[in-house]
Amino acid sequence: MGCWEAKCMSLFLVLITFYLQGTYLQEANEARQRKPFFERLRRLEEQFRRFQEVTLIRLQGIAENYNVSYNINDRFQNLTDEYHAISMSVNESQAAVQMDLNHLKAWIKKTQRRSRKVDSKLLAFERSLNEKSEQNSQEKMKQKEQSTLLANLTGTIKQDISTLQSNQIYVQSEIEKLQNVIHGQGARLNAVEEQLERILQYVAFSPNAVTDVPLPPQPQKKQQPGQQLLHTKHRHRKKLQQDRLELRTQKETQKLFQDLKRPPLEEKEPNIQSGRQTVPSVDEILKESRQSQASQKTGEICNVGSMLVFPNTSTENVVTFSPGFLTGLRELSICTWVRTSSSYLGTLLSYATEENDNKLVLHGRDTLVYGTIHFVIGDPAFRELPVGLLLDSRWHHICVIWSSIQGKYWFYVDRRLVATGSRFREGYEIPPGGILVLGQEQDTVGGGFDSSEAFVGSLAGLTMWDRALSPGEVSSIATGKVLPRSVLLTLANASSLDGFVKRVFCTCLEHCS
Repeated sequence: MGCWEAKCMSLFLVLITFYLQGTYLQEANEARQRKPFFERLRRLEEQFRRFQEVTLIRLQGIAENYNVSYNINDRFQNLTDEYHAISMSVNESQAAVQMDLNHLKAWIKKTQRRSRKVDSKLLAFERSLNEKSEQNSQEKMKQKEQSTLLANLTGTIKQDISTLQSNQIYVQSEIEKLQNVIHGQGARLNAVEEQLERILQYVAFSPNAVTDVPLPPQPQKKQQPGQQLLHTKHRHRKKLQQDRLELRTQKETQKLFQDLKRPPLEEKEPNIQSGRQTVPSVDEILKESRQSQASQKTGEICNVGSMLVFPNTSTENVVTFSPGFLTGLRELSICTWVRTSSSYLGTLLSYATEENDNKLVLHGRDTLVYGTIHFVIGDPAFRELPVGLLLDSRWHHICVIWSSIQGKYWFYVDRRLVATGSRFREGYEIPPGGILVLGQEQDTVGGGFDSSEAFVGSLAGLTMWDRALSPGEVSSIATGKVLPRSVLLTLANASSLDGFVKRVFCTCLEHCS
């Protein structure tokens, strides 16, 4: 292409040269008569030289333009390659930035959820503190009323005591008079006894002396003298026994009044002082519960089915039910056997949906108040349940029951109702389609686990119902009888066991070790 352009240019220059020569010749013929030949030739040469210079400049410009166009193609190719490289780097940087933005959005969303949880928990704690302060004020008012009643009762008791003391003084004076009379009668009886003994001895050794002794009036029936003496002796002895019995009765009565004199002063006042100590302490309740639980026969509990063992606090130790609930729930009962040696219970179960990751949670954590667990329905609403009785490395049966009717809930431990309340998520419905997890609390659907919220221990016979169980049904489950109707889920419905969770099949609780 370049050679062809050069040939065309040279041919073009030759044609222009001949054309110019012809033109100049014509001009020379026309001006031959006016100018000399050499002058015209000189001018023609000068014009030709100028034309050569102009032509040379144009050819140089064309050559330079050709070289520039050739270099422009290379530069354009280089620029194209650089553009592709820059585009690839820009795309990679955009992908990295987008990934970082996604991570940042997820982190912000998680932080917002946790902040909402913290805010809800703070609000709940504030409400509980307000309720406790109200309860304390009510208890103070009750204590004031009780102290007023006790003061009134104390005044009444003191009046009764003073009246009793005055009556006691009168009774003591009468008893002293009676004792003096009894002592006089006893002396006389002793004298009569001695006289009778002397008479009997005299009669035994000299029968004729009987006539010298004054005898009581003779009855209508005549008796022998010896028989009369014997009857008299028996009568005197009988009278003496009666007098001694009366004397003993009087002494016992006196002792009884003396005992009655002391207790009103020694016993009434301690009762008044200890009137506020009648409420059993938590340690006494725990001791009583442990004693009753120690006497329970676990060998008779045979409605367990299987047991799950959560060995440590790993975030991988979870049991999943997917889907969790197929229909919405307005009532729910959860019963299971629990055994843990940890100092806190941990999270037993959590139910999460795309809308809310805390639709149903029995949430425990090592930073919570000792011996408590949060019963959550539709975050942020929750109630605190006492679980200190469960932290003794023994099997315990628990039931958590909730009804949207008036928002009532019940919490049973070993058949005993330990917590109850109302207006908790009244009219609420737990939605279907979520994921139910045992052993961990979900911050996202099926994930977001935390080792500090893990359950460590064993769960046996976990069962759920879509209705509120009665106290009799709770008792029958805890004693190993047949499970009530309308069972919603059991451990057999678990879709996956992850981490180090181990399933043990055991018919009776004594075989679940």
